[in-house]
Amino acid sequence: MKLQLDPDRLFPVDSATRSLARALYEQVENLPIISPHGHVDPAILVEDTKFDDPAELFIRYDHYVTRLMHAAGIDLARLGIPNRRSGEPVALPREVWRTFSENWHLYAGTASGYWLQSTFAQIFGIDVQPSADNADAVYDTIQRALDTDAFRPRALFERFNIEVLATTDDPMDSLEPHRALAADPTFSGRVLPTFRPDAYLNPAAPGWADKVAALADWNGSVVGSYAGYLDALAGRRRYFVENGAVSADHGVLQPLAVDLDAAEAASLFAKGLAGKLSDAESRVFAGHMLLESARMSTEDGLVMTVHPGVYRNHSSETFETFGPDTGHDIPVTTTYVENMRPLLEKYGNNADFHLVLFSVDETVYSREVAPLAGFYPSVYIGAPWWFLDAPDSVLRFRSAVTETAGFYRSSGFIDDTRAFLSIPARHDMARRLDSAFLARLVREGRIDEQTAGRINVDLVDSMPRKVFKL
Repeated sequence: MKLQLDPDRLFPVDSATRSLARALYEQVENLPIISPHGHVDPAILVEDTKFDDPAELFIRYDHYVTRLMHAAGIDLARLGIPNRRSGEPVALPREVWRTFSENWHLYAGTASGYWLQSTFAQIFGIDVQPSADNADAVYDTIQRALDTDAFRPRALFERFNIEVLATTDDPMDSLEPHRALAADPTFSGRVLPTFRPDAYLNPAAPGWADKVAALADWNGSVVGSYAGYLDALAGRRRYFVENGAVSADHGVLQPLAVDLDAAEAASLFAKGLAGKLSDAESRVFAGHMLLESARMSTEDGLVMTVHPGVYRNHSSETFETFGPDTGHDIPVTTTYVENMRPLLEKYGNNADFHLVLFSVDETVYSREVAPLAGFYPSVYIGAPWWFLDAPDSVLRFRSAVTETAGFYRSSGFIDDTRAFLSIPARHDMARRLDSAFLARLVREGRIDEQTAGRINVDLVDSMPRKVFKL
């Protein structure tokens, strides 16, 4: 079976709208990639070592890929993921690739299948669909490419035309890779750290007390001092800003902001360190720290992004056997309006404070996020994320938010990926879909073609620069 990319893929079916979508897309096709939220390890760009093998690159760490094979009854150890219980050897890379190729049909119609096809065809020149019969040949084609200097991370960074790439980092990270890249005259891109403090703000997080102690040790303050804890967090944020960070990212089960006075917060903080907080009290303290984080953003300028609504490690058996990030994180219902009102009451009308709200519950876009962004100067609509960064979901997103908030209250696309080689395919998908959506509006007489062209360029370029203060 041939792998042939339709040059008009994702464009509308009717010829007139498709032709217009193609013309709009051509205006943005070759613009630089701005990736203000993702999970690529910056060390790969510092070390610039060759990628190991196709299985490691495309399967082992990509839970988008492994979860569907697990759903089909394939043990994760066959996909190269170590069994922490048994310690048995995992499948060899070529065996992993064969398993993947035999099950390629599982990805038909999925976002993962779309990205993989695009990557195989455009980056590696592969012109056949993976299958049991050609698994070894395709593996060897990719491996030969990976063994060349043209496929080292820095060469690909330049080839992909990436201008800005943000990573996601622990607050106590030294940021040495970022510092090395910034100081390297041979590297021209911007690789920015992102402050991700979840495990330091939520007393229910594993090891929270140890992380508080690490903050105190760095800050030279008493472990049990709530004031010292806040000062240390602010200090680490400043360190990130000094090293190029533009945003602080908050991954929470539910977005909740709670306004406590200092005495109440200090009391809960002390109880948390003593291990005496109830679940409800932990949620209240974490909610207070989300509001405190917003206050800090108004002071240090870091854009505040909120990524809520994912039940992490839903399968206890899988977590205990294979660990986190192995495909069993599941979306839950998300609500913003009441939960975030204390934060917006304080900072929502502050135009210098940027708050980007994401969701994997697409019902919240038209009901809550778009109306909030359509009023509060601080609020921006985060791009479709995780389970929703897929062709049909992206189009539903545009329809859900545009009529209420327009195009200029959105963040621009984010790829949110650890899979470095998929970045171009993901951004290209977003550019094609926005072109398709705008073409429909033009054909329906709702906007003119010149306006559509300007919006399309702004969604790729000026909006992410503005929202993420680039």
